Amino acid sequence: MSHPLVVTLDRKSAPRTIFAGDRLVEVDLPAGTRCIYPRPPIAPLKDVDAAIRYAINHPHNAEPLHAKLRPGMKVVIAIDDISLPLPPMRRPDIRERVLTIVLEMLADHGVEDIRMIIATSIHRRMTSDEICHIVGKKIHDAYYPTRLFNHDAEDAKNMVEIGTTDHGEVVELNRYAVESDLLIYVNLNLVPMDGGHKSVTVGLCGYKSLRAHHNPKVMGNCWSYMDPKKSALATSVERMGRLVNKKLNVFTIETTINNRMFDRPLEFLAKNEDDLSGLETAALKALTATLSKVPQPARQAIFNRVPAPYGTTGVFAGETEAVHERTLARCYEQYLVPVKGQADILVCGVPYISPYNVNSFLNPLLVQCMVNGYLFNLYKGVPLLKKGGTMIITHPCTDQFDKEQHVSYIEFVHNMLTETRDAMELHKRYEAAYASNPAYVQAYRTGHAYHPAHPFFMWYWGEAGRKHTGRVIVVGADNEYIPKIMGWETARSMHEALEMAKDTAPRSPEITLFHIAPLMMADVTV
Repeated sequence: MSHPLVVTLDRKSAPRTIFAGDRLVEVDLPAGTRCIYPRPPIAPLKDVDAAIRYAINHPHNAEPLHAKLRPGMKVVIAIDDISLPLPPMRRPDIRERVLTIVLEMLADHGVEDIRMIIATSIHRRMTSDEICHIVGKKIHDAYYPTRLFNHDAEDAKNMVEIGTTDHGEVVELNRYAVESDLLIYVNLNLVPMDGGHKSVTVGLCGYKSLRAHHNPKVMGNCWSYMDPKKSALATSVERMGRLVNKKLNVFTIETTINNRMFDRPLEFLAKNEDDLSGLETAALKALTATLSKVPQPARQAIFNRVPAPYGTTGVFAGETEAVHERTLARCYEQYLVPVKGQADILVCGVPYISPYNVNSFLNPLLVQCMVNGYLFNLYKGVPLLKKGGTMIITHPCTDQFDKEQHVSYIEFVHNMLTETRDAMELHKRYEAAYASNPAYVQAYRTGHAYHPAHPFFMWYWGEAGRKHTGRVIVVGADNEYIPKIMGWETARSMHEALEMAKDTAPRSPEITLFHIAPLMMADVTV
């Protein structure tokens, strides 16, 4: 049975316009190509503040928040970092709205000992302005930086080991969270791999805990990161999270948003090209032409200057697993597009942004993470691409890195990946020493750099995709060096890439374009 968001191109179909980093490219695809488009945004809640109050007063499998409060208690509120949503949300961010109501309730019950921690795990520290955007100026000015601050996974005196699971996974967390009387987690759930036990157990942990599941063996044993029941990563995190919830008093607040990533000036980017009005078609062509002519910083600015007008679609509170079950259902309601049959050749445009380059450049290692990690894994059921099939991607693969945020990535790409792409070899031979490199650790702790273990994890993130995919062909690369390091081939045009892909495909291959962004997932059956 077909679905209105799964369209088969004919000879009259307009060319498709897809992302190639911070550019847009027009591609002609052969008749018979299947194009998959995102669902329209779910209607947002009419009264978000009322939904927040209802959720914390009628939680799932837990007492209401107010029943947990008493004067003199220590409360820690942990908050998701800048890695989501993508792009950043128009103010007020839903986390600001949740925090405002929670802090009012704490004050009403005489709770004064409050700390708020940005749950960065080993991501980079957020800047004051970035934190302000998420929590709002009033909260930022009242709490930052002494009572509102970034988690530091390398601050040994403020990390506490609370136990080990029956699988030998060490659980180490931020001391403030461990010593609190109540730990409230405020989550913004962008995709199904977010939230749940991952919020506290990963967001407030250190390298010692991450090693249990951010390794090639576990990450290569995942049948979609977006389907927690089939993810060894999620299974490990759940074991650790259950231990956390036995030891700590955790109250989870999760929120979901729709996929309205583009505001009206760019709203046409979410549409099927055949459905565009004359004005929208002209605007799309003008934007494509402009992006092809202006310098890279200007291209990025065109997208960054318009925050996403996401609408809040759900607020759930209470015990972590009971809450997350409802969060996942709402996520799938927004993202899942039913698709019958797998593709021999899968075409994907690679957008300009990932969870790890907000306010910076999408470097080559993150392009790999997007392709083999996120884009490949945006499915439920079976992979959209057949085993051994070919992915064709559009991206310049420019050899460029943000020298503050991604300083440790440069050596990893140019020295380590040129020696071996074998994830297990990298893990065994280099990871531990690299993760403790004093200069890189200092850049993480005092600057705005990702932890030196992070580039290894970004490579492991693509492990399942690399094992499944036969070939990756890049269209539009501005060099051959970077694709070669990644183990990819290059083509000068989409036509050339398709001809190359057909060499190892069946006689009449199923070609599919996964037309992202906005965000979606393929619910694939065979």
